[in-house]
Amino acid sequence: MRSRGFLLVAVLLVGALGFAQQSRMDVVLERGKLVCGVNNVAPGFGFLNEQTGRFEGFDIDFCRAVAAALFDDPDAVEYVPLTAKARFSAIQTGEVDVVFRNTTITVSRDSSVGVDFLPVNFYDGQGVMVKKELGVTSVFELEGATVCTNQGTTTEKNWTDFVRAQGWQGGQLLTFEDFSKVFNAFISGRCDAATTDKSGLAGWKAQASNPDEIVILPETISKEPLAGFTFQNDSKWRDALTWIVYALIQAEEFGITSENVDEFLKSDSPAIRRFLGVEGKFGEDLGLPNDFVVRILRHVGNYGEIYDRHLGPESPFYIPREGSLNELWTRGGLLYAPPFR
Repeated sequence: MRSRGFLLVAVLLVGALGFAQQSRMDVVLERGKLVCGVNNVAPGFGFLNEQTGRFEGFDIDFCRAVAAALFDDPDAVEYVPLTAKARFSAIQTGEVDVVFRNTTITVSRDSSVGVDFLPVNFYDGQGVMVKKELGVTSVFELEGATVCTNQGTTTEKNWTDFVRAQGWQGGQLLTFEDFSKVFNAFISGRCDAATTDKSGLAGWKAQASNPDEIVILPETISKEPLAGFTFQNDSKWRDALTWIVYALIQAEEFGITSENVDEFLKSDSPAIRRFLGVEGKFGEDLGLPNDFVVRILRHVGNYGEIYDRHLGPESPFYIPREGSLNELWTRGGLLYAPPFR
């Protein structure tokens, strides 16, 4: 009996080790679709368009880019709406393969929470909005005010730190599960001000029935580098996702778009031929099709096209890019892709 029991334990251990060593990349490929955790109440970044019944937004297009790279089909995605509080457990339990949901990189999330972050896809900062009728022109005039934000976010902790640093007394911080509830509380008058990332404030202001009655105060009280994230210690999957994000940035730097990618396939430039998979095999080395960049560009476009589509001047959530940190490094911003070679 002892030997049979030992054999059973050994078999279970081997099975467990085999499962543990299986990359999520293999799971996704076998399944034939990506399961992507997203926001469904962040206008401009991730929301369900009630008219089309489709998820849309800046972050949604990063899910679509991964599906395009893997399956040559940007719609091979199952979207899972996640609250700020639930987004990390969704990765830890394997409910989703990756999360693209306006999430700030922090050391505690990278270490104790136990996720691995992808490259920054949007540089943001925390702001505060008030109603114009309040007559407030600076965040430093809000001592004693009731401020609303959403639970489980860096913005909640940042505001607490800000109040403490100012030495303010009184006031109240009200938190809600997601920002749609925060916005409703702000509009109904339960709080004097609402705080979150400035990009989020711009999106919600645009959704208001009277946006001109809402003021986003000028100060930025934190730095919020936003990025997707996935499982810790799954380097095969994380590497593939990382270079998919970098490919979107590099394509814009090269000037390759959804419209001209086929022309660039005829380029004599060694760097561009490698980037598009005409030469070399770095795509295969990542476990991706060698033409994964071409697939992404044909279906989704480059970083600039994604930005313009959802956050640019033609969108209802216009967030100027020129002169901001979200410009390419060649134009004074922080977006930078390591060499594809």
